[in-house]
Amino acid sequence: MSVQILGLKEINGPLVVLDHVTDIGYDEMAELHMEDGTKRLARVVEIQGDKAVLQVFEGTNGISLTNTRTSFQGHPMEMPLSPEVLGRIFNGAGTPIDGLGPIFAKEHADINGKPLNPVSREYPRNYIRTGISSIDALMTLIRGQKLPIFSGSGMSHNKLAAQIVKQAQLSGDKDEKFAVVFAAMGVQNDVADYFKRQFEESGVLERVVMFLNLSSDPIVERIVTPRCALTVAEYLAYEKGMHILVILTDMTSYAEALREFSSSKGEIPGRKGYPGYLYSDLASLYERAGIVKGGNGSVTQIPILTMPNDDITHPIPDLTGYITEGQIVLDRTMDQSGVYPPVSILPSLSRLMKDGIGKGYTREDHPAVSNQLFSAYAKTQDARSLASVIGEEELSPSDRAYLEFGKMFEEYFLNQGFNENRTIEQTLELGWDLLSLLPKEELDRIDEKMLLEFYTESRAKKFKRQIHSV
Repeated sequence: MSVQILGLKEINGPLVVLDHVTDIGYDEMAELHMEDGTKRLARVVEIQGDKAVLQVFEGTNGISLTNTRTSFQGHPMEMPLSPEVLGRIFNGAGTPIDGLGPIFAKEHADINGKPLNPVSREYPRNYIRTGISSIDALMTLIRGQKLPIFSGSGMSHNKLAAQIVKQAQLSGDKDEKFAVVFAAMGVQNDVADYFKRQFEESGVLERVVMFLNLSSDPIVERIVTPRCALTVAEYLAYEKGMHILVILTDMTSYAEALREFSSSKGEIPGRKGYPGYLYSDLASLYERAGIVKGGNGSVTQIPILTMPNDDITHPIPDLTGYITEGQIVLDRTMDQSGVYPPVSILPSLSRLMKDGIGKGYTREDHPAVSNQLFSAYAKTQDARSLASVIGEEELSPSDRAYLEFGKMFEEYFLNQGFNENRTIEQTLELGWDLLSLLPKEELDRIDEKMLLEFYTESRAKKFKRQIHSV
């Protein structure tokens, strides 16, 4: 029998305090019954003796201190799960908002997830193709990896996220099932409409599960949004044997909601006002990626975050970098110059790509081409710095070759259209075209056998003719 508690001791922002409460647990869900017969969901966020602090999902406006009745549900927040979640759109708390009715759940799961035994984890191998040359060639996304995108306010990360959802594909076995779980936190209405429109028009919505938390929605909903999304991803991956790509945007909005929530509880703040447990809280989300031994599915994560003031040492990107396996950094200067996607190559990396590319996965020459492109672009930056001091006319022939390479690399390799979906073969061939602009003796990261197979001086001439004809 459900026991109801009449009245509240205190209301503080989105929090309510109850006295003389026993036999409840942290994170337990509760229902607040209003005087007018309506109900509001709440979650236990703190317990001190017989005092309980609850966070109310729909806010505390209009709640009575004396006539509100509270009943506890005996379990934490759960997400209804069924294969029919594919193609559906939910709000941040997991309630359908697409007008197609409720989910007929086959089971329910705690949104906080179940920790994976490290021994049962399988090392991530094989890759997910995004169709974007800079990512596929130089910072390849591996199944089961967590690879964040570090962006800045006003940059084209939303456009990049939409393109990845539209184009992402598995390599290899065509029978493998692939889907995307997309969660947007704290976005404006126009951004939410943009994502919905892009997925519908491109025809990929049927393999996407969308969670949309708007900036006008309560912060408690923003805090549970990624957990609801990851619960669905784990169900589809580990129960249904699918390969799931989870895109979480924007983790900065999530962290700011966490800071606001922590402040309302009166907790002692850490760096820049964020709670001291920000690291462990982010880890509880990011570590829900991976592959389980003996299973057929995988969960791969791309968290997207906007760095405040483009500061990569800010607590959110700083802690994210510690937990995840690399990063894709977007550059504001390139973005303003019209390069899309504006990926900053030198600070970006994928720590797991070495074990998921090459022979048997992408192509045998992929690791060598990737290393050589990184090296050549780094030397391009040195040549540009030198040219700014002594002038381009005084540069050596090799330095001038690097300047030409850098210009072509940014214009034809990094820069690609929003609807341009390149295969890994097209990307690697384009890489060889660019490397052919350099003298053969400069290609010190590629062995002689591959040079004989792929490098010719006529290749550079052909590449330039193609460019001029366009």
